[in-house]
Amino acid sequence: MTARPGVDAPDHRGRTGLDRAGRDLRRNPDVLVREVELTSRGWHVLRRTTFDYRRRDGRWTTQQRETYDRGNGAAVLPYDTERGVVLLTRQFRYPAYVNGHPDGMLIEAAAGLLDEDDPETAVRRESAEELGVRLGPLTLVVDAFMSPGSVTERLHCYAAPYRPADRTGPGGGLEDDGEDIEVLELPFAEALAMTRDGRIADGKTVLLLQWAALHGPFAGARER
Repeated sequence: MTARPGVDAPDHRGRTGLDRAGRDLRRNPDVLVREVELTSRGWHVLRRTTFDYRRRDGRWTTQQRETYDRGNGAAVLPYDTERGVVLLTRQFRYPAYVNGHPDGMLIEAAAGLLDEDDPETAVRRESAEELGVRLGPLTLVVDAFMSPGSVTERLHCYAAPYRPADRTGPGGGLEDDGEDIEVLELPFAEALAMTRDGRIADGKTVLLLQWAALHGPFAGARER
């Protein structure tokens, strides 16, 4: 039998057993995983899982779902209440571009995958790389599944203060990773207004800005 990369032989990232995810789940007695197929093993992993599901009326049905596993991530909204500003990024996002965004240039909170780090370490790393800023104390805003119908990622969302003296470099991301990130320091009121008129259309960023206005450092702030 030919060895299958990512299953019983290392793939291009040295991974094996990628078809095992979910096979041993027992936390929900109404779900019984039957089969897991590895359908794509690029940088991230796409699986097709067959499982039995017991409906609320007691009937069992067999279903299939595809899940995209890109690991978990962390995002952060740096803010300066003295100057009334926040730090955001702008970069090209092909999935948004191909799905109707005018130019694919999305304004977002800095974010990245955890890789092997814990969420707080990861978000400080991403802030240094993307924004060129050293963050103050982190406040956990929410842990959320942003697209639970198909993507496994859990996103850890933070906010943190910064001051002009905390800017350590130009940011911009890592060119070796294909990143070309513009750093935007915006008045908070303007950024909040941008969530209303569509100039900011990224979910995590809308969530963080709304939190900052309702419960966070800019609670009570008004849009322009």
